Amino acid sequence: MTEKEKMLDGKIYDPSDSELAELRINAHKLSKLYNDTFDDEADKRAKILDKLLPNKGKGVNLQGPIYFDYGVFTTVGKNFFANFNLTVLDTCPVTIGDDVFIGPNGSILTPKHPLCHEDRNVYKKADGRITDKEYGAPITIGDNCWLAGNVTVLAGAKIGAGCVIGAGSVVTGEIPPNSLAYGNPCRVVRKITEQDRLIYKKDLF
Repeated sequence: MTEKEKMLDGKIYDPSDSELAELRINAHKLSKLYNDTFDDEADKRAKILDKLLPNKGKGVNLQGPIYFDYGVFTTVGKNFFANFNLTVLDTCPVTIGDDVFIGPNGSILTPKHPLCHEDRNVYKKADGRITDKEYGAPITIGDNCWLAGNVTVLAGAKIGAGCVIGAGSVVTGEIPPNSLAYGNPCRVVRKITEQDRLIYKKDLF
């Protein structure tokens, strides 16, 4: 297996691999170019996103700044919106459904690191390159989810369709569909029901 194949499969891989390094540098450059644009430069932003996120649907709107490790390993559905400071470390596949909203400072982090420092610390390879041992797990966010401000989604997490994740939550496991969940670690508080529809929120009108 190539180092890229190992990485995407959740196996221990060498991040100093030249193919991976080139992909990261490209994503970091594209992220920087996007962050240097203004809100009214829609065409310029769209062209950058076509390169950074080739696997995206229509209507993707990223407020910026954004930070992607690879970009090409992230799939985003239609009508996706992310507020300021979206970070996506997609060493394993990240799959985001349609009509997903993410508040400011959202972080989607697929990497893992060994717990024992002897396994985690950097080391020198035979060719002189400095590297370490890394691995990860994929992340899935279903359709019609809303992740509020400062939500962090960790490696291996699965968020079902129609969920609302409260501000400041750290999602570590699986959240079933149509759940209101929050906390660190994020826990399901209750199901989202018909009583949550705006028609019942008369105090808002």
